[in-house]
Amino acid sequence: MADLFLQNVIAVIWDFDKTLIPEYMQKPIFEQYGVDGRVFWSEVDGLEERYHEQGITVFRDIAYLNHLITYAQTGIMPNLNNRMLAKLGRKLVFYSGMPDFMAELKRSIEQHPDFKRYEISVEHYIVSNGLAAMIRGSAVSGYVDGIWGCEFIENPLPPGYLQQSPSGDAPDPVISQIAYAIDNTTKTRAIFEINKGTNKWPLINVNASIAPAKRRVPFQNMIYVADGPSDVPVFSLVKERGGKTYAVYRSGSAQELQQVDTLLRNGRVDAYGEANYESGTQTYMWLMLQAEKVAQRIVEAREIAVKTIVFGPPVHL
Repeated sequence: MADLFLQNVIAVIWDFDKTLIPEYMQKPIFEQYGVDGRVFWSEVDGLEERYHEQGITVFRDIAYLNHLITYAQTGIMPNLNNRMLAKLGRKLVFYSGMPDFMAELKRSIEQHPDFKRYEISVEHYIVSNGLAAMIRGSAVSGYVDGIWGCEFIENPLPPGYLQQSPSGDAPDPVISQIAYAIDNTTKTRAIFEINKGTNKWPLINVNASIAPAKRRVPFQNMIYVADGPSDVPVFSLVKERGGKTYAVYRSGSAQELQQVDTLLRNGRVDAYGEANYESGTQTYMWLMLQAEKVAQRIVEAREIAVKTIVFGPPVHL
């Protein structure tokens, strides 16, 4: 483990809805099936209370996933499966400058002569409460190194499946179970997986005790970009451990501006700006600058390490 990681990776970690895209990603689903999104979300908001009346506790953050399954299973959203979700992901419209900015940031660091010498690289990750299949189908998928999001199962394995030969999937499957869910607090698990290298080396358990100096991506090599109060657990984790945090808001939205300004005043983020990633904007320049600072710090640390272990040639006395 001592020589496993050089800690020369910069991880830029992105939220998705309202960070990379201006709306919630479920909008194309509603449009596909002629469902009123306002009605759907109103129903989701009422689930907790209705089930509470039945003595059932509902986990609010994943209630919408179950409601999507109900819509699919009752035929309101026929053929809603992972393939369809990926197809609908292609309809997602990104903020200006995205996803090209991801490639530009990566290129600016990795092709810089000083940084290239030490093989410093940039990796982009998405950690979202949204649907992983839609993100994988969207225009951003080819620019990221990993996606954490909610996943659905279409064909649940039946009782006794261990004693049965694998059978073909149903010809027209629909989502029927939640396979994986990300909520506002479990987002931090994804951050630790990036930190320890679990996402690249599955043999490393995310709960394993690993000294900070031996982890793949130290927190001070992380930049986290998101939009709101639901991201406070990750903002706090990354910022408290030496990483950089940045909040974005939709241009012209006084409410979103007030929201990110509160995050700044409460010490949750280092800075904020409009969700515009075009060259010359504040957000573009700030993220570029922070990535360069991280890269320069890595260079300095590597050079100090070299001087510490390498002695000069013998000289005549």
